[in-house]
Amino acid sequence: MSTLTERDEPAGPDGTTARPDEVADGYRAGRTLPLRVELVRQLKRRRTYVMGAVLALLPFVLVVAFAIGGEPDRPGGRVNLMDTATASGANFAAVNLFVSAGFLLVIPVALFCGDTVASEAGWSSLRYLLAAPVPRMRLLWSKLIVGLGLSLAAMVLLPVVALAVGTVAYGWGPLKIPTGGALDPGTAAQRLVIVVAYLFVSQLVTAALAFWLSTRTDAPLGAVGGAVGLTIVGNVLDAVTALGDWRHFLPAHWQFAWADAVQPSPEWSGMIQGAAVSVTYALVLFALAFRGFVRKDVVS
Repeated sequence: MSTLTERDEPAGPDGTTARPDEVADGYRAGRTLPLRVELVRQLKRRRTYVMGAVLALLPFVLVVAFAIGGEPDRPGGRVNLMDTATASGANFAAVNLFVSAGFLLVIPVALFCGDTVASEAGWSSLRYLLAAPVPRMRLLWSKLIVGLGLSLAAMVLLPVVALAVGTVAYGWGPLKIPTGGALDPGTAAQRLVIVVAYLFVSQLVTAALAFWLSTRTDAPLGAVGGAVGLTIVGNVLDAVTALGDWRHFLPAHWQFAWADAVQPSPEWSGMIQGAAVSVTYALVLFALAFRGFVRKDVVS
């Protein structure tokens, strides 16, 4: 079985690589696999609908849970973020982000970024895309941008639905801070935007890891599961206090630094350190993904 070369240039009738002057008239590498086409392809997939439905249903599940559970016990009179969930729609949205940041939001990121290239290989359509010919760098950039876009959309969907559901259930009001004080609705909305932005940046590690694995395997489940599994390992290691300051190099150590944004006076140092760690790991993994895929013999 023949494989595609690194250059992925159009092949002539005899199977040899075509010279630049033999490329078909009107061919433009930059016009292959437009983002709009890739986005429509990904939006039409069943896993996109399922993931969107799960995220949209979570706020309704929590409303029912709070209605059934009643008032929580507060040892020593201490109040945490969960205790303020029913104070307003803004509080309810913040609680939804809190309960989902550690695991639930990891899944759509790993799914949208890890399933993108590996699924094409699994369907044996990847080599035909490259023979179209779609340049490898163009293919990866298109799939990465769409994958990150869908991941961001998933992170926006949850708080938007939660804010709407919480406002209907508990009313529109200020965001009550467990440590005391409150943020007016306008300020609370701005802070929630900052929280979502930070969560997206903090999940870039998972996105990059899933994308790198997606370029290394023909099994989408392996790429998605590997990214989720390694993210869980990072959370476990962060819980090992014996590691001391070494935990500061783990992205998981900073995943809840966004809580500093929902204070009367926001503290940025934790989010800055967390973003720096996440972006550093992500850039390395993205570079490995592109470098490895450009040199890879594609036979699927």
